[in-house]
Amino acid sequence: MNSITLQQPGRIVFGENSFQQIIDDNLISSSERILFLVAMPLLDASQLVCEKISEQGKKVVIIEYNFPGEPTFIQFDMLLNKSEYFNPDCVVGVGGGSVLDCAKLLAAMTRNDQQYADVIGVGLLKKRMKKLICVSTTSGTGSEVSPIAILLNEKTEAKSGIVSSALLADAAYIDPVLTVGLPPKITAETGMDALCHCIEAYTNKFAHPAVDTYALKGIQLIANNLLKAYKNGNDLEARAGLALGSMYGGFCLGPVNTHAVHCLSYGLGGKFHISHGLANAILLPAVLRFNLSATPERHAKVALALGVEKRKDALSTALAGIELIEELSRNCGIPTSITALGIAETDLPELADIAMNVTRLLKNNPRELNKQDAIEIYKTLL
Repeated sequence: MNSITLQQPGRIVFGENSFQQIIDDNLISSSERILFLVAMPLLDASQLVCEKISEQGKKVVIIEYNFPGEPTFIQFDMLLNKSEYFNPDCVVGVGGGSVLDCAKLLAAMTRNDQQYADVIGVGLLKKRMKKLICVSTTSGTGSEVSPIAILLNEKTEAKSGIVSSALLADAAYIDPVLTVGLPPKITAETGMDALCHCIEAYTNKFAHPAVDTYALKGIQLIANNLLKAYKNGNDLEARAGLALGSMYGGFCLGPVNTHAVHCLSYGLGGKFHISHGLANAILLPAVLRFNLSATPERHAKVALALGVEKRKDALSTALAGIELIEELSRNCGIPTSITALGIAETDLPELADIAMNVTRLLKNNPRELNKQDAIEIYKTLL
């Protein structure tokens, strides 16, 4: 068995209305200056919490996060300038993956002698001087429990990943109540992103038994609850199941991570500004079909976790699982083609070039994948 390093936040608080408990968190009580980075729909809920914290004699600043899509270098610079001016002891992110990624980087880069352009990659960010609390409000990215943050380079139209234990939160709060207001479209796309995390980790070239348990349970929870939450956003049981599955997917991101699904989605997000979850959802079945011959038994176990009954052999079972994923996507209103998103066949070589540069994830794919393979996968989605 290969060695593996499991890293998670120092404390994880999961449950309905757990966000309110942040008022008494020792990270808050031991801080004097607290910066909240908050997604716009969560401003009212966060304002109430901040008022109670202010009553303790703390200085609290709320920065509203209202950037569309994934955060860019320029947008993060704007946030960093505000954080540098306030110089908080503690940073609290309240929102989805983009908000949490920026909150993690603010905690790490505020008054840091490293520049964020120098920490892009794996293990280059050496330290974080500020306390960090992540409050997840979508069930998808797993950013609240992962050591990863993503920024978009406007000039190259490529995503830049920063991977470091310094990005792990001191505390993560996962409150299903905060996800109730998510529109069905975002529920579907973020839920499919979480499903990708689990499936890509389990079918990964570097899959590990210590992470397999998280991955399989995450697949089961997401498959059982995503459509319910999509159809009825007020179904708290489904929201909680989806949030838990997303958390398990986040646990997979540090030690094992994703593979070709995420690689091939980078260009869709960077060049065409397609949401991360939507890009992954469209690509997932096609990549699984490409990878199937490399590890049919693993893909069959994914299908069983999804709820497929065992077929005559591993290949048949795995194919049934892929078909179930396609059915789930359709039922959640996710398109099946990239043509519907404005992508033409002439765009495919450039998209493939972008994917080939995401080597930190490409190396994880269970089947070797080159530029022409990538183009052929994209073609099946036209």
